[in-house]
Amino acid sequence: MRVRLEDVARAAGVSPKTVSRVLNDEANVTARTREKVRAAIEAMGYRPHPSARSLASNRSFLVATLYDNPSSNYLTEILGGVLEACDQHRYSMLVRPLDVNAADFVARVDAFISHHRPEGLVLTPPITDHAALLARLHERGVRYASVSPIERAGRIGAFMDEPLAARQMVEHLLALGHRRIAHVVGHPAHGASRWRLDGYRAALHAAGMSCDPALVVQGDFSFGSGVTAARALFSLPRDRGPTAVFAANDDMAAGVIWTAGEHGLAVPRDVSVCGFDDTPIAHQIWPALTTVHQPSHDMGRIAALQLLEVLRGRGEGAMVQVPFALRVRESTAPAA
Repeated sequence: MRVRLEDVARAAGVSPKTVSRVLNDEANVTARTREKVRAAIEAMGYRPHPSARSLASNRSFLVATLYDNPSSNYLTEILGGVLEACDQHRYSMLVRPLDVNAADFVARVDAFISHHRPEGLVLTPPITDHAALLARLHERGVRYASVSPIERAGRIGAFMDEPLAARQMVEHLLALGHRRIAHVVGHPAHGASRWRLDGYRAALHAAGMSCDPALVVQGDFSFGSGVTAARALFSLPRDRGPTAVFAANDDMAAGVIWTAGEHGLAVPRDVSVCGFDDTPIAHQIWPALTTVHQPSHDMGRIAALQLLEVLRGRGEGAMVQVPFALRVRESTAPAA
């Protein structure tokens, strides 16, 4: 027979309402009582029905993650982190792909919220900085957490010092003797693109070097845009072409490595290539990619935990800075 909430309450010697409070992780339960109820739940194998839980509390226990990002590797890491946080606190996660440039973008989010009733949202770039959407969320009183927002004042979520990380990556290339260092810029709507370009320029400036406009090529964070950008770079005269390419994410860096082979260039003998994010593709290509390790999974998890802290009435949440690290692998080497 299916174990009922009332059975758990009887075994723990408490009221059904107390069991419900423990299940919903409410604050007004003593530690001793909480321990007794959880022990009974575990011993009896009780699994509350999500619909019944929602009906009893008039809450959805849903967190929705909104995205519009061409990098599936990055997105998978973020979503995995959000899901881990939701599982930890017995929330469900909804995922909603969107086109941030659509004329009815805000209306679509509005309708999504009205239909599914998520208690809060996790916003990913570039949605995280969409001014009209943020205004509408404030108007509706919908709580949200942000991953890597441009504006952080008064926000909760997770971010990384991306300009510093990009600067250190370019300094690594400079230390290897590279002087013609190209940069493939990310999608213009993303704050990350601006920050990584800033770090690239800052490293060159600190080394007393000017930034050659011919070596800065626009991409959009996709593998295909990395290919297009690399074809432009490798078509430059040999004395003006790059000896190293810093792409603003791993997907574009993989496109650069593919295009190097297309042009008869060996990586890293003829050209060094590095990326940003340290997503799975960095390990799946050869040579393995030198990149910045951005803890994307942790950023999704931390952003969701900050949101859940608010939704569960445990605090106001915070904007949490996460650390980065350079991962030096086989795709970079001293300049020829």
